[in-house]
Amino acid sequence: MKSILKISLTVALIGLLSFQAAAQTSKYKCMLQMSNYMGEGAYMVVSIINPKGDYDKTLYVMGDDKKWYKTLKEWHKFYSKRPTDISAKTGASVTGGDRSTTTLEIEDSKINKGYKLRFETAVEDQKYYTADLEIPLTTEAMANKTEGKGYIRYVRLNKI
Repeated sequence: MKSILKISLTVALIGLLSFQAAAQTSKYKCMLQMSNYMGEGAYMVVSIINPKGDYDKTLYVMGDDKKWYKTLKEWHKFYSKRPTDISAKTGASVTGGDRSTTTLEIEDSKINKGYKLRFETAVEDQKYYTADLEIPLTTEAMANKTEGKGYIRYVRLNKI
């Protein structure tokens, strides 16, 4: 009887912890407007950068042909060392003047703790931008439109 009680309590505790882990993320609608550049579609990766400036997590990759991932040089170094399945986090590349909307899931524990969202971009035979756009993961910064430095005109995040 005691073992049944222990098993039941263990299962309940695991279920509660799983529920809490799932409840600790928020979804954000990410609206991206590209600048009017000429050339191929931009490959882009959206990553979380930790307070030390290192890659923490890949949130989304725009461009689904893996042979071009190496053009996203800094992210590819991180990804090569710790490859993860990103197949559910990929989409088409985005060309000049286009708009793209996707949903990003961000852990609440990273908000207001010194983390950043980095948008890294590369276009075939053109300039590469390690940090085309960075957004501090603060409630204030995430509520504003953020201007890019290269292929990205701006990004706006809205909590869903």
